[in-house]
Amino acid sequence: MSQAFRHQGLHALGGISKELKAQRERREAAEKARKEAQAAADRERHLFTHFIGAVTPLPSKDRVTFAQEPPVPRPLQLELDEQRVLQEAMSDEFDVSTLLDVDDQLSFRRTGIGTDVTRKLRSGQWSIQRQLDLHGLRTDEAREALGQFIRLSHRTGLRCVRVVHGKGLGSPGKTPVLKSKVQRWLVQKKEILAFVQARPAEGGAGALVVLLQPGKRTLY
Repeated sequence: MSQAFRHQGLHALGGISKELKAQRERREAAEKARKEAQAAADRERHLFTHFIGAVTPLPSKDRVTFAQEPPVPRPLQLELDEQRVLQEAMSDEFDVSTLLDVDDQLSFRRTGIGTDVTRKLRSGQWSIQRQLDLHGLRTDEAREALGQFIRLSHRTGLRCVRVVHGKGLGSPGKTPVLKSKVQRWLVQKKEILAFVQARPAEGGAGALVVLLQPGKRTLY
């Protein structure tokens, strides 16, 4: 091995040694800086305790615990009032006999409504848009259901509906009690313009086809 080659090898080893030393010094400097930063953070975190000393929290005797937000109250009185008005507006004592047209199928038309209206209802010229079936309901249940049905149908802009009251074949004596009550109730509702007995295919003597006042369609 020549003298020049050995000299180059020693020079390279010296360079590597210097590089390793520089890397070690950088690591040590970085570690020192990290420790100093950690110490500064610890001092800042405990600064209050360092100057004031240890503290003991005072017992909280007057702490106020807020209850959860109460639910929105239901307007029960308003609902009861509406039910009472609904019942009073459809009395079972109302005399309907003088208001019904005496024909082979008792019908009703409000003052100012011509016979052509009931004739068109009876012939099916009005399309039935919704139906209420009162079968199996007690009198109070049927009255409330009918009142709500008429009110909502009118509010949603419906004009022609059918109310099924049954023929009374399951009643004591097979007397159609609900039929006469439904007629009384409907006559007392201002939304009603007219009603007739349904055609045989639509329920016959067990149902009424009802024409409502024009109403402003609303979302309800």
